[in-house]
Amino acid sequence: MASRQFATFEVDGQLFGVEVDTVQEVLSYNEYTPVPLAPPAVGGLFNLRGQVIAAVDLRVQLGLARQSLDGPVMNVILRGDGEPVSLLVDKIGEVVDLEDERFEPPPDTLSGPTRELVVGTFKLDGRLMLALDVNQAVDTYRATN
Repeated sequence: MASRQFATFEVDGQLFGVEVDTVQEVLSYNEYTPVPLAPPAVGGLFNLRGQVIAAVDLRVQLGLARQSLDGPVMNVILRGDGEPVSLLVDKIGEVVDLEDERFEPPPDTLSGPTRELVVGTFKLDGRLMLALDVNQAVDTYRATN
C-alpha cells in the first residue's frame, strides 16, 4: 500500500494537512514586520537565521478574520518553487501516515475560499483532514485576480 506523510495543523478548529516533503520547518515566532500595500493575506515578514520569510495568514486565505500577531504565532514554513514561505496557523498537530486509498475528493459541501485551497480529504479518527494545495495556500494574489 502506498502512503504519504502529512504535517497537520488547525485553523479555526478545522484540521488541515500538507505533505511533509513540502515543509521546511515548524516554529513559533512573534516579531513580524508589516508590509505596506501588500495583499491582506500577507501577515508580515520575519527574519529566520538571516533569511527574510513572508508570512501568509491562512485564516485570511480561508475567508476568516485576520490572526492577531501580538505574541507568538505558529508558522509552518513551506518550501516553494522559489523562496520559503510561512503559513500562519492556529495550532500545530502531528505528522500522520495516510494510505493513498483513503484519499477522497473535496466534499460537495465545501464552499468558498476553502474549496479553492483543498485538493482532497482524509478521514481520521473522528475527524476530517483537509489536504491543502500548497501553491494555492501561499498565493496571496489569487483572491484579488
